[in-house]
Amino acid sequence: MAEIVLLIVFVVTILLMKVTRSGHNFALSGRIAMAAMLVFTAIGHVLFTKGMSMMLPEAIPYKIELVYLTGIVELIAAIGLLLPRFRVMTAWWLIAFFILLLPANIYAAVKHVDLLKATFEGNGLSYLWYRIPLQLFFISWVYLSAIKKVRND
Repeated sequence: MAEIVLLIVFVVTILLMKVTRSGHNFALSGRIAMAAMLVFTAIGHVLFTKGMSMMLPEAIPYKIELVYLTGIVELIAAIGLLLPRFRVMTAWWLIAFFILLLPANIYAAVKHVDLLKATFEGNGLSYLWYRIPLQLFFISWVYLSAIKKVRND
């Protein structure tokens, strides 16, 4: 669902820029879309706290607090991507964050976690065929929209 938010906000932003500015800025639209997606996923940390905490191994303490903390990290990253002074630093930090989240997604797939329902009846390992490329897509998106030098920036 987050990737749908990302793509819809990106397209809408491109269209709005085309109409209001007589042009477009793909990098800025990409950052706005990623920021919107991060806000969307941060809300998920509040709405689906129990399911997200199930994505963490038993050995990790303070799971609920960690879920809330990662939601706050996402909100801070959303803001940082939109502030020119902090954009590149935030982007590198966000790329590291996406990499650090991958083990939780792998653990959740192995344990068949359904984070929306907070059960162990999820899709299992087949989910990784989708999730790993999605993480790479998010990392590429952040790099191309916030780090790579672009003409319209």
